[in-house]
Amino acid sequence: KGGYVDRYSPKLLFFLILIVGLNVLDSLFTMIILEFGGWEVNPIVRAAMDVYGDQFWVWKFVLVSFNLILLCLHSRFRYVNKSIPWITLIYLGVILYQVLLMKVHIF
Repeated sequence: KGGYVDRYSPKLLFFLILIVGLNVLDSLFTMIILEFGGWEVNPIVRAAMDVYGDQFWVWKFVLVSFNLILLCLHSRFRYVNKSIPWITLIYLGVILYQVLLMKVHIF
C-alpha cells in the first residue's frame, strides 16, 4: 500500500548505491569528455558548470543524493518503488553512451 517505514529492503539499498555510483561516473566521464572538446547537452548541468566551474560535480552529487533520500523515504509508495529501477536503467544508458563516445572519439 504505501506509507513511511524505518526499515528498507536490501534491494532498495542496492539500487540507491548503484545510482550514486553511476552519478559519480557520469560526472567523471563528463569531465573527461569536456577535456577532449565535448560539450554538455543538459542545459541545467551546463548552467551549473558555468557557475561552479570544475566543482560542478559537488553540486550534482548533492542534488542527486538529496533526491535519492526523498525517493528512499517514499519508496513504499507503489509508483516511486517502480520508478527506482527505471531511473537506474536510464543512468546506465547515459553511462554506456558516454563510454561509447569516449571509445569512438577519445581512445
